[in-house]
Amino acid sequence: MHWLLRRPVRLVPIGFGTTILIGTLVLMLPWATGQQRHTPFVTALFTSASAVSVTGLAVVDTPNYWNGFGLAVITILTQIGGLGIVTGATLVILLVSHRLGLRNRLLVQAETAQFGLGDVRRLLFRIAAVSLTVEAIITIILTLRLWGRYDHPFGEALWVSLFHAVQAFNNGGFTLYSDGLIGLSSDAWLILPMAFGALLGGLGFPALFEAVRGRRHPAGWSISTKLTIWGGVTLLVVGFLALLAAEWSNPYTLGIRSWPEKLLAAFSQNAFFRTGGFNVINVEALGEEGIPLIIALMFIGGGSASTAGGIKVSTFFLLAFVIWAELRGEPDVTIRHRRVATASQRQAVTVALLGVAIVVAGTVMLILLTEGMPHHVALFEVTSAFSTAGLSLGTTPDLPDSGQCVLIALMYIGRVGSLTLGSALALNTRRRLYRYPEEQPLVG
Repeated sequence: MHWLLRRPVRLVPIGFGTTILIGTLVLMLPWATGQQRHTPFVTALFTSASAVSVTGLAVVDTPNYWNGFGLAVITILTQIGGLGIVTGATLVILLVSHRLGLRNRLLVQAETAQFGLGDVRRLLFRIAAVSLTVEAIITIILTLRLWGRYDHPFGEALWVSLFHAVQAFNNGGFTLYSDGLIGLSSDAWLILPMAFGALLGGLGFPALFEAVRGRRHPAGWSISTKLTIWGGVTLLVVGFLALLAAEWSNPYTLGIRSWPEKLLAAFSQNAFFRTGGFNVINVEALGEEGIPLIIALMFIGGGSASTAGGIKVSTFFLLAFVIWAELRGEPDVTIRHRRVATASQRQAVTVALLGVAIVVAGTVMLILLTEGMPHHVALFEVTSAFSTAGLSLGTTPDLPDSGQCVLIALMYIGRVGSLTLGSALALNTRRRLYRYPEEQPLVG
């Protein structure tokens, strides 16, 4: 414990790894499947890792392979993974003991991107309250719709709605329909609540809390919140328009729909692209113009300290401001009359370049381990796993065990790596009392 407390961020990967292994053992039990059979280790490990990392990739047909117990385990693993291992455990400790020591404050600080030891108790309860409230609202709306419009029995409607509400807010991506949400894509009462739930979950609690607290004075938001919210809105609009333009006439995606259905499907699918994981249109039938768009959106991901993956929206737009300042020859990077610290710029460059390196390495490994896989398909699958987006071009179930293990590692890195790396970079900033002589090497 002393070793962990010296660097509390170390507990995050250990906690996620332990939870994945426990979930794997439970899913291997015969009563977790519909046919009462033992699940192969790699299949159970892949499903558990996908649920805990809130990815949603699957190597089996989720609604037909797993029974009620198995689906309940997947739901619990998704909730734990989305809420956060340390956050969830500390909440239990707080509810049982009614107090929170310095040790637990340090651990929560490492996982929630709160780099101060303020009122952690209030922060934890706010995170839990927001998560449960949003999931409850989505569950109620979906239940009433499935029960009243589609004549589902109330109990079945409630279970289906609860499952998809947890998956939506936590950006999980598992679904109880074999075709994803394609069959429901024309029903706004079902699709939009899940889309907005995914957007809220992918926003990140720090940005969400500050935006609500300062909703009357957006100009007073911190740079991080401004980058996350306005950057997310920009990506949502650009992705929506680009998807419409690329797929408007494609008869296998948007082409056969009426224009209101096209708008609904394009908006909701674009909301799910950046880690939601649900497919409202047939992703496998996307045109050549649509695939690079999705890869880019998945790689960017959502907000910091959120249920989303990727390099994060704030990182992407901070780098854009860095590039713009360099092109203009500005000595400082400024955003809305605020100068961005050099340490933040270096952290953004580090996160982005490591993300690129991981995706490239994963793509090369997947190509080498499989025969005949097109390069763009391998890049798509690897980016989806690393960004915990959960979308697939249909090749994931057909991968050999070695290829599935590559995606398992990428899902784990994508979920844990961003938390660990971001916290480590922010918490390990050093201050020296001296500086070496400066020199300018040639660049470009």
